[in-house]
Amino acid sequence: MGILSRRSEEDLNRYRVWLESHRYPPNTVRTYTTMMESFLRFVSPKEASECDADDLVAMVKEYILPRGLSYSYQNQLISAVKKFYREICREVIDPGVFTRPRTRHRLPNVLSKEEVKRILSAPVNDKHRLVLSIIYGCGLRRSEVIMLEPDDIDYDRMLLTVRQSKGFKDRIVPLSARLAEQIKDYIARYKPVMFIFEGQRQGAPYSATSVEKVFRMACQKAGIKKDITLHGLRHSYATHLLEAGTDLRYIQELLGHKSSKTTEIYTHVTEKSIQKIRSPFDDL
Repeated sequence: MGILSRRSEEDLNRYRVWLESHRYPPNTVRTYTTMMESFLRFVSPKEASECDADDLVAMVKEYILPRGLSYSYQNQLISAVKKFYREICREVIDPGVFTRPRTRHRLPNVLSKEEVKRILSAPVNDKHRLVLSIIYGCGLRRSEVIMLEPDDIDYDRMLLTVRQSKGFKDRIVPLSARLAEQIKDYIARYKPVMFIFEGQRQGAPYSATSVEKVFRMACQKAGIKKDITLHGLRHSYATHLLEAGTDLRYIQELLGHKSSKTTEIYTHVTEKSIQKIRSPFDDL
């Protein structure tokens, strides 16, 4: 990896400012700028305006593959580079020439309801137990649960609002009566200022890495042997809804999937009839 020239640093800063000004989430800004920086360091001493699609191909062959970096890393790199050339350096290269690796079709690892129950019962800390319960009980992403605010809970209609999630969209999901009561008790007891789950500094959200750590510790304590990630709770929520007979179109809305094809992966995990929506949290 080479050293960034002053011009490359300026290009990178322009990219960061563009992403921030268009309200991309902080994690996306950080990921895209980091990926683009890696690309610029790889092609150094060439500047961005001197590159073409062959440079990206070379990075895949000479940097990504030899180091065994993941499919996800490669895909994120291509996304970052394409957006840079589309928005910052668009007069130089047609971003359409940057092709992605072949799509891998993997079924998500899913937990049984009994395994979920053991995981949610494992944490002793109220915050830890509730944050995992909401991820499963409402099918949220990690980034969504840590940004929840007390006003996002509608106790009268038993709904939870996820604001400005992936794709800058709001969505509403049904809330289990049991889970709503747990949230109400938690807020009354701990009186969060800004976010339901706050970090060590009052008014700041709980860190995403802390949520991951909580999940790993809960799995270990619960004796879960499956190769499962925190996102597996969301996969399990969707699968359990499908098993309970929920229409796939509703599940797509509940998960906030832009394409129905993303949601259809769960049909390969279960094949149950379609009936009505019911939160799987009530069955624990």
